[in-house]
Amino acid sequence: MAGGLAGFVTGGTWCVDRNKLVEYWPGEDGLVAILSEEQRGGGSACNFAVDLRRLDPGVAVATIGLVGDDADGRFLLAEADAAGIDRTRLRMTAAAATQYTDAFGSRASGRRTHLYFEGTAALLTPDHFDFFGLAGRVFHLGLPGIHRAMEAPCDGLANGWAATLARARAAGLLTSLELASIAGERIAALVRPCLPLLDYLIVNDAEIGALAGSVTVRDGRTDVAAVERAVRSVAGAGPMRLVAAHFPRGAVGRTAVGEMVVQPSLSVPPAEIIAANGAGDAFAAGTLYGMFRSWPAAEALALGRAAAAASLRGVSTTGSVEGWRACLALAERWGVREGM
Repeated sequence: MAGGLAGFVTGGTWCVDRNKLVEYWPGEDGLVAILSEEQRGGGSACNFAVDLRRLDPGVAVATIGLVGDDADGRFLLAEADAAGIDRTRLRMTAAAATQYTDAFGSRASGRRTHLYFEGTAALLTPDHFDFFGLAGRVFHLGLPGIHRAMEAPCDGLANGWAATLARARAAGLLTSLELASIAGERIAALVRPCLPLLDYLIVNDAEIGALAGSVTVRDGRTDVAAVERAVRSVAGAGPMRLVAAHFPRGAVGRTAVGEMVVQPSLSVPPAEIIAANGAGDAFAAGTLYGMFRSWPAAEALALGRAAAAASLRGVSTTGSVEGWRACLALAERWGVREGM
């Protein structure tokens, strides 16, 4: 395994991201030019792993997932190798083509739209997750709603997500879960059974609202007070060390001892913003890296926002993330926005 500090195991979504930057997202029957494009590895297991290695090349990162025995699958294996990730548990199969995503970033709004081909994602099951012999302390899993076979009951638990988290805990790992932007009712159904099996949960404003059964985004604007209430509510569902929710204007976190941290986001110069694709992964990677190093929650969340801000500077999910010191220096230079 690359690196000397045993740290993380990521699991779940590995896909090929075909990232495209457009001037704006057109309506149906519309036409807009592609300004730039590139192909990178994507998905929660890939992005989180690569971000960690970029934040600190001394942290060992292993991954577990499923890709096709095809050109896209081999591309993802090469991406893992280039990042120094232990991909011995990233398996190939001839039963389906590799999952891929056409990811469109809008230069006008900074928002992103994802169109994905399921492929190998449909075949992933809890039995693919073999933790034996992996030197990790934290297991980061995703994405519920993207892998159909993981939704079936398993090991006497509600679904394969809960079963996989339980197996990771039995192997001595701390657990973390990342979510996808699917319908709120599906988030609630799939993820609520997982909450008692989690040590960390880092999600966005809409996702925390779905889990809490409350409205946290109104007319496209985050209700920060509602997010705080939702974070408190979700934190009460399990013995989690940190529950955090991020959104464009800031982040809210709650620790196991009840400490609440509320932070505004950075004042990123508009000219620096290319696309938001991967910002959530970068936020999670920075925050969990800080928690892994036993930093206070406020400092961990501050690194999360710095890594997320750094990621905004490129069209790909991971290409603009730098070392953790460089991210914090960037944050110092830009400063925080006024108010939330």
